[in-house]
Amino acid sequence: MIKPLLLPVETYLVPSLPEVWFGVVMFALTMYVVLDGFDFGIGMLYATRDDEADRETMLAAFGPIWDANEVWLIAFGTMTLAAFPDVYSRLLADNYLIALGFVLALLFRGLGPEMREQREDESWRRACDRSFVGGSVLAPFLFGVLAGSWVFSVGAISLPAILTGVGLVAVSAVTGAAFLAAKTGPALAGEMRDLGVLATLAYLGGVVVLLAVVIYTDAGNAAGTILSIPGIAIVGLSVVAGVSGIVLALRDRYRAWLGFALALPVLLSLLVALLLYPTIYPATGLTVSDAVVSPLALNLTTVLGFPVLVIVLWYFKFLYGVFSGPIEAEGYGA
Repeated sequence: MIKPLLLPVETYLVPSLPEVWFGVVMFALTMYVVLDGFDFGIGMLYATRDDEADRETMLAAFGPIWDANEVWLIAFGTMTLAAFPDVYSRLLADNYLIALGFVLALLFRGLGPEMREQREDESWRRACDRSFVGGSVLAPFLFGVLAGSWVFSVGAISLPAILTGVGLVAVSAVTGAAFLAAKTGPALAGEMRDLGVLATLAYLGGVVVLLAVVIYTDAGNAAGTILSIPGIAIVGLSVVAGVSGIVLALRDRYRAWLGFALALPVLLSLLVALLLYPTIYPATGLTVSDAVVSPLALNLTTVLGFPVLVIVLWYFKFLYGVFSGPIEAEGYGA
């Protein structure tokens, strides 16, 4: 008689499965900050263009991929709810106004480019452009404020949270500029280079100020982690990546610059993960082992969810492979 294969009820498939899921949640957060980050950056830089051809080129540069990039926001929320429902509920309950503002900013950011094509009226297009730019600035700022409130166990209207929001805006401008420089012609790329260098300097300076404030106030008991060897290493690598990106940008090596620019939000997310582990919700002292769902639920989520994650990763590899070439106002391959 063949016994049916049953998932363990009281034990995890592997003992470290809660930590694995913490890593998966942080991975989804990283992917969102990186990929939708340069979308936000393009929206911010759009405000610097008066020429309609430049604007059309910038919209075309991320048009085929920006909706897909937002999948990682859904993935982050879904994975957090599935694996750490207490964290999900507390995060939204404690920051519901910030979360609502973030969603509205995403809405206005998305409506702008879609609605501007519906009418030829100049005032209508200006209003749509303002919606696009405003949403592109406000969305990363509010998401950063929410993250700062979560990580540092402070209110949304506090210096650490606000500085985190400003930092996310700055790093989005860096990645947006680098993405456009790598994708567009020499004239537009040169202007994006200059703006990207300034944004990189602003981001690195902002990080220094934020860390100084956090260390001085010990917000969320984070000072010790920041001053630990891993914390110092992440901050040091961020400085190296930023400075290296500036050097490459000034040498017109835009694709290499893009790689170093994207490393900045990756390192920022890695620092967030370091600050959150093992106390995944510092405001309440909730740890990863306390917040994780039951073994049976997490085992089922693992068996059903990991194949989906693999498919999503494959899809993104395919998508970015298809739209990997240079861009003109008419579109890819024009």
